[in-house]
Amino acid sequence: MAKIINERMTAQIEGDFVFFLIGLKVNVWWKIHKWLPLLKTMPAMLKELDALPAQETGFLGYTSGGAVLSVQYWRSFAHLEAYAKSQEHAYFPVWRAFNKRMKHSRGDVGILH
Repeated sequence: MAKIINERMTAQIEGDFVFFLIGLKVNVWWKIHKWLPLLKTMPAMLKELDALPAQETGFLGYTSGGAVLSVQYWRSFAHLEAYAKSQEHAYFPVWRAFNKRMKHSRGDVGILH
């Protein structure tokens, strides 16, 4: 296990940098069919991002609080947006399926951005 750093730290980053929170908020727990499929998708998306070249995606890394919340680090907002809109990567089809599944829901599950 890594040693705990007990002093204040900061980073100096050249150029643009994006700190992005993405997560899942379940409001109606008994509707498992609404949130379980979504909960299962985050690890696959993070695995995909780790496997892709950082120079191409701008994805610098992440920390995760389980599958419910992920803190992501990106080189720029343009890189983040390009990944989110790309139909070649995992995020876009998951987002489209989520919107279809939740079309008639009334706040059963929320996505945090």
